[in-house]
Amino acid sequence: MAIPMIIQGREIGKPEIDLIVGLLAEHPLWNRTRLSRELCDLWAWRNALGQPKDMAARTLLLKLERAELIKLPARQTPSPNARRNQRTESVPPLAPPICGTLGELQPLSVSIVAPKSEDAQLFQGLLAHYHYLGHRNTVGENLRYLVRDRHGREVACILFGSAAWKCAERDDFIGWDHPIRERNLQRLTNNTRFLILPWVKVPHLASHVLGIITRRIRADWQVKYGHPIAAIETFVDRSRFVGSCYRAANWRHLGQTKGRTRNDRHTCIKVPVKDIYLFALTADFREELSA
Repeated sequence: MAIPMIIQGREIGKPEIDLIVGLLAEHPLWNRTRLSRELCDLWAWRNALGQPKDMAARTLLLKLERAELIKLPARQTPSPNARRNQRTESVPPLAPPICGTLGELQPLSVSIVAPKSEDAQLFQGLLAHYHYLGHRNTVGENLRYLVRDRHGREVACILFGSAAWKCAERDDFIGWDHPIRERNLQRLTNNTRFLILPWVKVPHLASHVLGIITRRIRADWQVKYGHPIAAIETFVDRSRFVGSCYRAANWRHLGQTKGRTRNDRHTCIKVPVKDIYLFALTADFREELSA
């Protein structure tokens, strides 16, 4: 791993690594949690609500250890992420088919899924069992929505999380260079999962759900994280989908990925090519994203 480098949106060079190594040497009894919290304080690393970015700091430390640049103290308890990943969710079996017209389902109810709620378990289980990518857990800034019809029946799940670190077509469209992207990436979110439940066969439902969400997500994000978002991106696997619902909901098609992953430093990891879509939440989204 080259130094300096960008990890979790921060530039990490020799001074930062020396600081961490020094803290570990001076405080051999500190655990990983204490170390990450001290780093947040020393770097004034906080989100827009003033809360320490503790999870980002923990991830940064793990990446430095994997790169053999630091040696963290042994875990005192099992990783909470590991426990979440091993948990099996109780998911209802396939429900009776829901067919008909969109009007027969309206009005739809869209709920933000609160952590540790019954909806959170249901949301997790539905994505894990019925989305082709599955789902384990979500870290970083994110919003989860569960959509029900007028009768209270679940019809869709939609998840928004961290934007892709870089994407040439998107960055060119926005007008981002490296420093501006690094500074403003948190003002962009990625629609990482969108699931219309497999027993729901209702024309135009997916684009209608996208329309409802795009009208409210900017305000929802502001309430949860203390800052707005200016646009949403998504990446559609061309081998599975044609992106009709995004086009119908007026998302802009920006191009295609190169069929590589963020870890492919030697251009040898091949993944499906994806279509890149972006939805602007404000008329001056470029100015917000480039401020």
